Amino acid sequence: MTPKKSPRTTTPAAPAPSRRTPTLLPVSVGELHQVAHGEHGNPHGVLGPHPHDGGVTVRVLRPLASRVVVRWQGEAGSTSEVELTHEHEGIWSGVVPLPDVPDYRVAVSYGPDEHVVDDPYRFLPTLGELDLHLINEGRHELLWTVLGARVHHYPGALGPVAGTSFAVWAPSARAIRIKADFNSWDGREHPMRQLGTSGVWELFVPDVGAGTAYKFAILGPDGQWREKADPMAYWAEKPADTASKVFESSYTWGDDAWLEARATREPVASPMSIYELHLGSWKKHPDGRYWSWAELAEDLPEYVAGLGFTHVELMPVMQHPFGGSWGYHVTSYFAPDARFGDPDGFRLLVDRLHQAGVGVILDWVPGHFATDEWALARFDGTPLYEDPNPQRGWHKEWGSHIFNFGRREVRNFLYANALYWLEEFHADGLRVDGVASMLYLDYAREEGEWTPNIHGGHENLEAVQFLQEMNATVYKRVPGITTIAEESTSWPGVTKPTAHDGLGFGFKWNMGWMHDSLDYMAHEPVHRAYHHGEMTFSLVYAWSENFVLPISHDEVVHGKGSLLRKMPGDRWQQLASLRAYLGFMWAHPGKQLLFMGAELGQESEWAESRELDWWLLDHPEHRGVQSLVRDLNAAYTSTPALWTRDHEPEGFSWIDANDAGRNVFSFVRRGGDADLVCVANFAAVPHEDYRVGMPSAGEWDEVLNTDAAAYSGSGVGNLGSVTAVDGEWSGQPAHATVVVPPLATVWFRKRT
Repeated sequence: MTPKKSPRTTTPAAPAPSRRTPTLLPVSVGELHQVAHGEHGNPHGVLGPHPHDGGVTVRVLRPLASRVVVRWQGEAGSTSEVELTHEHEGIWSGVVPLPDVPDYRVAVSYGPDEHVVDDPYRFLPTLGELDLHLINEGRHELLWTVLGARVHHYPGALGPVAGTSFAVWAPSARAIRIKADFNSWDGREHPMRQLGTSGVWELFVPDVGAGTAYKFAILGPDGQWREKADPMAYWAEKPADTASKVFESSYTWGDDAWLEARATREPVASPMSIYELHLGSWKKHPDGRYWSWAELAEDLPEYVAGLGFTHVELMPVMQHPFGGSWGYHVTSYFAPDARFGDPDGFRLLVDRLHQAGVGVILDWVPGHFATDEWALARFDGTPLYEDPNPQRGWHKEWGSHIFNFGRREVRNFLYANALYWLEEFHADGLRVDGVASMLYLDYAREEGEWTPNIHGGHENLEAVQFLQEMNATVYKRVPGITTIAEESTSWPGVTKPTAHDGLGFGFKWNMGWMHDSLDYMAHEPVHRAYHHGEMTFSLVYAWSENFVLPISHDEVVHGKGSLLRKMPGDRWQQLASLRAYLGFMWAHPGKQLLFMGAELGQESEWAESRELDWWLLDHPEHRGVQSLVRDLNAAYTSTPALWTRDHEPEGFSWIDANDAGRNVFSFVRRGGDADLVCVANFAAVPHEDYRVGMPSAGEWDEVLNTDAAAYSGSGVGNLGSVTAVDGEWSGQPAHATVVVPPLATVWFRKRT
């Protein structure tokens, strides 16, 4: 019998050396108090994970919690946790017994309910040193990509992390908190950190995404807390609500062909016929509601393209609280108007316009901003965006703040905003509002209300620098776009390149032509002979700048009457004069802009509270005006002589500028392979057998006659063409005998 083996014995292992428990990283009560009260400039230095003494100290700010636990995943996939201890006024602390910071989550209990959340204070800054340096230098061209509320997606051991980084420039702030949907508008749980001496405050908040409403609570140097909307917000609440909203675009563009063609286009030598409109009053729902971006995207491109306009100019689409300001008192410069929908809705509208062959120019307002206390005004408790000098920082005429153009960070904010609309929304140009108010220190000011510049002049040198910086930057980064200055004075070199000390705009509104021509048209035909020079004076300076001829919203509001109502005489004469004026305008050197409603022969002046009088199209005489505008645009775009040499005096010559007795103006436009002759008669009688000089002999087609029966005119004309014969007349080598209808403009194009 085999004996059983005795149990195997082992030598007991030597006892393991005892491991010292890591200790808590100490923080003074004073610092804890500052963090708890949102007065600490670097809460990340106290909150979140901090390796210390062989472990990781974790502090969490949860003022109303009853229990807080830190959990992480161990090596074998098991879950480990450490319960934190309440330390001071809502700050909980404990030590994770690991040498390195794990990917952890925080379980917070409020009574019986437990909520597992990520810790905002475990993340590194979302701005790098280069970003901060460029912000300090005022040279961060893509400012919107680092400031504001931006959604991020990160990998992690416990799964992907999505959240939103909040960053704001507020250099004089003592502290900043985020108040938002995700913290029940109690900013105590989310104090932000200041990144060095940059003036930028930042916080990444996990599990926060698009649609979240938020504001910044800013502690100013005066010890007062102020709630502010985000200056860089992509989206905002619909007025009258005032919070900013997180947005993450998911839009896929379909305008690649348009952008490719645009990059090679020279706007000054290209056709540009602009339809200016106010989106909120172009059309409205029967109950007065605005159309949405999507609804506008269905109708507007078809309408504008159908009339042959090459561009639309949209009155400001940036967020503004008061609809009666028409968008010119902006509160959120980076947010499309929430009344119409979200930012991707606006992208859809631009995209559809491009696909319809229509460019998009945005009205942009860098000269002044709204006074609303929740927006830019005294943003960090000091005059930050506005000039601190009231002689420069307050626009008494408009009741608004003026930007501090002498501060490089403010100039950066503005020109980055210009780039934002061009790059993010594919806009084709910016019409810059109120340029004259920016250029002059004494604009709308009496003697004693302004101080001369360092040279003793009245020029605002800092604003000039800003405009030059803006134009140079946008033209460098976005080829093919254009900028247009609303500038009403004789400032030299508005459209001269910045390299030659100009302001660098692509175009300037010709306000002189607008006032002179409308004054002329307001006279009865019998009196117009005495004001003939009002229609010819614009050609004295027509090539001093690259001009746009504007019949804008400003001319049909506030008691000025509609364009139709500016015309004297009975209704037939008013309509005929309107048609003749448009024919003259389209042939005049310069690009043209027409405000919505004029193409209908709008009876009443414009009001933003109601839509256009679309019912007028039930009447043939108003359909006639619309048909004329359509035909004007078709003839214009198909006649290179009308646009290729707008910027060259060689593209124009008078035939007869002095026929005041008959109220007739005649001139020739040159460019391309066919000249165009324009004869405009602003007398109430026709001129039979009117001899007009022609650039050459041969057949000339009557390509446009504003008196045609199709437009509800009298039908007087030239049966489609005239024949020019050799023989000098009015300085031209040939001449033709034509019929000039009453109150009408006729175009003749050389047959090729």
